[in-house]
Amino acid sequence: MFDVFVAYLHSKGTFTEADLALIRSHSTVQLLRRRQLLLRQGEIWKHYAFVCRGCLKSYFIDDKGVERIMRFSSEHWWAGDRQSITCGLPSIINIEALEDSTLVMFTRDGFNLLLEQLPEMKKMAETLLNRSLLAANNRIQAAISLGAEERYQQFAQQYPDLVKRVPQHMIASFLGITPETLSRVRATLTRRKA
Repeated sequence: MFDVFVAYLHSKGTFTEADLALIRSHSTVQLLRRRQLLLRQGEIWKHYAFVCRGCLKSYFIDDKGVERIMRFSSEHWWAGDRQSITCGLPSIINIEALEDSTLVMFTRDGFNLLLEQLPEMKKMAETLLNRSLLAANNRIQAAISLGAEERYQQFAQQYPDLVKRVPQHMIASFLGITPETLSRVRATLTRRKA
């Protein structure tokens, strides 16, 4: 599976064989079974995780016992809890495998060493962080200003593979709507296409 990560790295920058050997020396491959937790609420997250295969969800349980999905991470995405790893705080989220998944994992110290020693890795990480911040801002803006139908259409356009892979009730949770509302939205959109 490290080859999947190598292909990803090559799509983001120029890495020599020596760079890749150094990266490999600071990584481990972790396998998760479906429904297995990568991170449990209350733990301190200590890794960076790249998804080679599979799909994960990051979520919390609200005070009414309702699961609230904050993020999905599928192939070529990163998973984790940035607040926990950066601040050393207990995580407020759980990260669970929706499918059997394979991850390339880096400890915080190992990843930081790679950032110090490999300018291409640092450039890649800065680009990813900027994109992540933009995506978070766009999600907040959509939650505030768009209706359920527009939010679903935006999700389906941005993540067409997830529409097919992830159960509809989880998509509804991610969008901040009820499964019944999502069913109505999907029915309306289907009728319009017909």
